[in-house]
Amino acid sequence: MTAFAKGFKFRWEPQDIAPVASLLALVLFFGIAAPGFLRLSTLVTALQQGAVLAIVSTGLTFVLLAAEIDLAVGSMALWTACLCGWLYQSWATQTAEGRFVASAEIVIAVLILPLCTSLLLGILSGVLTVKSRLPSFIITLAMMFISQGAARYITRGQAFRVPALLGDIGNRGIEHEGLTVIPYSALLAAAIMTVGHVVLQYTRFGRYVYMTGGNRQAARLAGVPTGLVVTACLAISAVTAGIGGLVNAGRMTSVTLDQNQDLLLSALACIVLGGTSLFGGEGGIGKTLVGVATFTVLNIGLNSIRLDDFARPFVMGVVLMAALLLNAALARRQP
Repeated sequence: MTAFAKGFKFRWEPQDIAPVASLLALVLFFGIAAPGFLRLSTLVTALQQGAVLAIVSTGLTFVLLAAEIDLAVGSMALWTACLCGWLYQSWATQTAEGRFVASAEIVIAVLILPLCTSLLLGILSGVLTVKSRLPSFIITLAMMFISQGAARYITRGQAFRVPALLGDIGNRGIEHEGLTVIPYSALLAAAIMTVGHVVLQYTRFGRYVYMTGGNRQAARLAGVPTGLVVTACLAISAVTAGIGGLVNAGRMTSVTLDQNQDLLLSALACIVLGGTSLFGGEGGIGKTLVGVATFTVLNIGLNSIRLDDFARPFVMGVVLMAALLLNAALARRQP
């Protein structure tokens, strides 16, 4: 059997039907309950809103597959975006109209440098987790406060502009007759998820991730460098969180300290909804994609039926709980 055929078989195992059934049930419900829900504009909105979650969830999937956790993804996204905005306003030239203009070299620098810092912080989290033998929960919890504190320190609570390139990525896309049909952010998310899927399914490192999460002791005895695998997964999660933070800042055209507050819990919800195990060794990017789609459809659908703002979190929690229970029930019924 070819590698492609094996990958196709993996994506359509019987237990994968449960998350898809939940997604289809939500689409059907909101298609009936909210007139106009099944329109192209809704799809475009879903792609824009789900892009950041898809990017962040991709890296976090690596961490969960390795039976670890990264609590710092939200604050890492915030730190990367804040550093980008701070560098941009520090290095760019402000015009008489209050606009900021910068050369291509400066724009590239203010995008690359923040991502390099997120990579270094992710590596640091991994090294400390492996060397100290403390749970990644504790290490990344500390890293969450460190990155959040650093973001507060450099911004002093002020809002900062980000390069126009990020604004284009976050708000524009491929157009048809003057309307955006494929957002650039969705294309970026698709590219990152595709790379993540290929790495997990068709590379040695991907096999090592599953082995590390499935049975770390057995993987270590088999010669798998589990410490390096854990460090690499946390580094990947930090970088994808940084990219997600930059894209989200581009959507808002600026960065403030109240951005990305719910990013960690939302990304975890997407991954679990897709069927990836919190205990490692089971799941993948394909399942995460289904989870992101389910979470995004639920969010947009609740907005479409004009639910009271105070009641929306409660209803969303109830529906998420029902979807998770449905996934578990359907999965247990599979042979």
